[in-house]
Amino acid sequence: MTAEAPQQGSRGSGRPDSEVIVDTVQTPVQTPVQTPVQTHPVQIGIFTVGDVTPDPTTGRAPSEHERIKATVAIAEKAEEVGLDVFATGEHHNPPFISSNPTATLAYVGARTERLLLSTATTLITTTDPVLIAEDYAKVQHLTDGRVDLTLGRGNTGPVYPWFGKDIRRGLELAVENYALLHRLWREDVVDWQGRFRTPLQGYTATPRPLDGVPPFVWHGSIRSPEIAEQAAYYGDGFFHNHIFWPPSHTQQMVELYRRRWEHYGHGPADTAIVGLGGQFFVRKNSQDAVREFRPYFDEAPVYGHGPSLEDFTAQTPLVVGSPQQLLERTLASIEYAGHYQRQLFLVDHAGLPLKTVLEQLDLLGEILPEMRRGFAEGRPAHVPDAPTHAARVAAAGGPAATTAPLVADTATGRRAEDAVGVSA
Repeated sequence: MTAEAPQQGSRGSGRPDSEVIVDTVQTPVQTPVQTPVQTHPVQIGIFTVGDVTPDPTTGRAPSEHERIKATVAIAEKAEEVGLDVFATGEHHNPPFISSNPTATLAYVGARTERLLLSTATTLITTTDPVLIAEDYAKVQHLTDGRVDLTLGRGNTGPVYPWFGKDIRRGLELAVENYALLHRLWREDVVDWQGRFRTPLQGYTATPRPLDGVPPFVWHGSIRSPEIAEQAAYYGDGFFHNHIFWPPSHTQQMVELYRRRWEHYGHGPADTAIVGLGGQFFVRKNSQDAVREFRPYFDEAPVYGHGPSLEDFTAQTPLVVGSPQQLLERTLASIEYAGHYQRQLFLVDHAGLPLKTVLEQLDLLGEILPEMRRGFAEGRPAHVPDAPTHAARVAAAGGPAATTAPLVADTATGRRAEDAVGVSA
């Protein structure tokens, strides 16, 4: 498939670039004291959607307070067992507690040292890209670069009118809003005119990205080739959360992204940055895992009362069995997706109690060294490792100085003496 490249919004109708005058102060480059983030060919971690679901074996649902606190405990456990990434979704409706993901990430960042913090979905369609630029740059500073994000449209239709958007324009919103976000993180002063938000004139998003390098962006999609195209166009990562689809569908989407990555001149197809989703429930004995997880599967809000557990595990990446089965199924993803950079698992959904989720992470931690060896085996030397802030700063030639525009007019963002027809 060949799609047209996403179109960036046009510049505003303000003054020509040559007439825009911005006084700046160059501040010394200050490299924060950082706990080194280990570099791995594949980052392995977990993601949560933040659902508040009754435990089908007891009928009890956690309170919102309990679920929020449990999310933090799960993230801390992920770091304890040696995982690389914790990611949270974004929902603005019951029964979820995953609104305001940046607050969660900042708090988890303050309680961890090495864990990379990300999102399973940042709603690029209904969240103002100006707000995204500010919020995630702030978290980037607070965590010394341990943050990236996955942009997506989500799966809750009513969220569009809640935030004043039209769901029929979902793809167009994703394209235009990211075009603006991309510029806000790379240009100190932005003029912008688009279709879906008020114009910007001489706007500077603050704080500026840490070390002059924006957070890494993944574009997440399950079924939209347009999003794979968008990721390839910008040279960003593509995250295919294939928890509901067969490997053949994942293969088609990833191969499209890889072809278009090469088409846009970012390098050979196998150097594209790919992430995959998955989910599991394991016990030392596979029969125990099936018996214990079945009631959670049967009553799960998303796939409950549908296909049988046996059919679903046969047709999707869901693993319910032993840790060895999880290891083998995960490494088999290379056969249809190629060598990739990030693997995230959903482990805390469908009403599973916190104690059980923490046990799942312990079991994942036990096979983690072997999983890392499996991902490294046969990996071509030219296939890039998973992206980190430190590696991207080094690739950019080192940290950039901070440029702080001096703006006297807080109402319009421009100094009065810069206005057309006004002399000093």
